[in-house]
Amino acid sequence: MKRNRLVATTVASTITLALALAACGSDDSSSDEGSSDAAVESGDLRVWLVGTDTPQDARDYLIETFESENEGSTLTIEEQAWDGLVDKLTTSLSSSDSPDVVEVGNTQASAFTSAGFFADLTEDYDALGGDDLLQGFVEAGTYDDKFYAAPYYSGARAVFYTPQIVTNEIPTTLDEYISTAKDNTTDDVSGMWWPGQDWYNALPFVWENGGFIAEQADDGTWEAGFSSEGGIKGLEQVQDLMVNASNAPADGQETDLQVPFCEGSVGYLSAPTWIKWSIVAEPDAEVPGCSDTYGSDLAAFALPGADGGAAQVFAGGSNIAVAAKSENPELAKSALEIMLSDGYQKILAGNGLIPAKVSQAEYLPDDEITQAGAAAAANSKLTPASPKWADVEAQKVLQDSFVKIAQGGDVTEIATALDEQIESILNS
Repeated sequence: MKRNRLVATTVASTITLALALAACGSDDSSSDEGSSDAAVESGDLRVWLVGTDTPQDARDYLIETFESENEGSTLTIEEQAWDGLVDKLTTSLSSSDSPDVVEVGNTQASAFTSAGFFADLTEDYDALGGDDLLQGFVEAGTYDDKFYAAPYYSGARAVFYTPQIVTNEIPTTLDEYISTAKDNTTDDVSGMWWPGQDWYNALPFVWENGGFIAEQADDGTWEAGFSSEGGIKGLEQVQDLMVNASNAPADGQETDLQVPFCEGSVGYLSAPTWIKWSIVAEPDAEVPGCSDTYGSDLAAFALPGADGGAAQVFAGGSNIAVAAKSENPELAKSALEIMLSDGYQKILAGNGLIPAKVSQAEYLPDDEITQAGAAAAANSKLTPASPKWADVEAQKVLQDSFVKIAQGGDVTEIATALDEQIESILNS
């Protein structure tokens, strides 16, 4: 997930403090909890969705269905930004003005489930989809054998291009991908677009070379692996691409990727498959695309692995949860059930998002881009399953390290320092 603000304390510490203050500020919390059956039967439900990934037709379906099924109630969608989301959720979910339903990145979910910010949905598991749900995301939303955050949607990264810019054969190995991107780089065209803060696209290079992010030992401690032999080899390939094949800012963020693509400045763009909709949007849309130029001839392929086939890539996506402090938890669950209904998930699938319900995957578009994403998703991986992983992201140690790599710094020194920072956070 994307952020641009460095927090002074770790997310876990902030969450702990927020919960403590909330407890001190109210002596009647137990009586409020005990009166949940008498919760207000109507009201204005607030749903926080993050970014523009949820299509408008899905938003309309949610509002219309909820309000028709809950007479007298209204539902308001409040769009949030990925930048600074962990901090904003930490503050808002512990306040007296908490939203009711919130989207959270799959890598952030465990920080909130482990801290008690989400309502327990264990008894609602079957009603929300049960074993039809994406089980990797169920695991991300489960803590201490209790289910708190349901899958919302998933997606993997594919490599986008247009034959108007790139005319090479599709590379079949990671080495071919690197050499082709470098060969296609000119003063005006970035062989691949890689802003320095984008660490997600670096993970396949680490994994394909035998490196790892962090692994937990039998005694519970974490060991980080960017400075492992495979990690270093992968990061050297990353630096080669950042320095010799990318015209993106070395300190840039992974935002508005359709802009350079639609300017005709990009050869390869490795991005979540849902970026397609930003690229093929009309030029006069609220967020302009280039449906009449480069978006009219859009193609994609799965990032190739070191030995061919699809590379191991990061599995992006989101979980969705009911806030523990929702004033109308039953209404909130009603909204959640709609978001996990076949009708809603079918809309997400039709827009190229891998749906939370496996049964609805049949509605994914049968096109080259979606199939490239599906091939990548079949070999995707997640970040370490630690409640403190969100701390790593929030403190921007990854973003800062990859900016240094993009600036041509010593890879071994940077990787060693990064591992020390990750271990310090995960083992604190």
